[in-house]
Amino acid sequence: MTTPRPVVARPVVARRAFLGGTAAATLGALLTACTTEQADAASPNEIDIGFCQDMAFHHEQALAMCQRVLGTDTGSQVQTAAADILQNQSYERGMMHTWLQSWGESTAPPSTVMGWMGMEMAADMMPGLATDEEMRELALAEGLEKGRMFLELMRTHHVGGVHMAEAATGAATAPVRQIAAQAALVQAYEIEIFDELLATSYA
Repeated sequence: MTTPRPVVARPVVARRAFLGGTAAATLGALLTACTTEQADAASPNEIDIGFCQDMAFHHEQALAMCQRVLGTDTGSQVQTAAADILQNQSYERGMMHTWLQSWGESTAPPSTVMGWMGMEMAADMMPGLATDEEMRELALAEGLEKGRMFLELMRTHHVGGVHMAEAATGAATAPVRQIAAQAALVQAYEIEIFDELLATSYA
């Protein structure tokens, strides 16, 4: 069984222009710290596997949300946020799939989720997921209303993601603990940004 490679620190500040200079610099420093920890030789446990399968599945919908708004007239702040989330979560999803494959585990969308958290449920009931109807409405909306809907749906989505990431502290492998810490940190910070935008530009 192959131990996953350490999560490689990437240039977060450049990708997070929508956060603002000082805030982005602070977040970049925090992410660099949490992604440079060395990997250990532990084999994955139920948390490593379950978290990677479930968070990769969760990320798929976030990517779909971003794809529905990119290139539309939502305003520059939503366009920047969507592009950033698309890049970051595509990377995280790719890393998690790579680890699952190295462990001989499935990367197919799960039928049930969160069993590793002691709260197993059908995949379509996962906290934070938008409904099919909400995804259709997002695709059909226009202008600032589309931007507002994106921020509201992604905020709810992030709340579910943070809850899952914070539950992965018991993962056996350092890279999984690192990527979970990164996801929790980034998504919690983005929730604050979404709240600010929803109270101002997209009120």
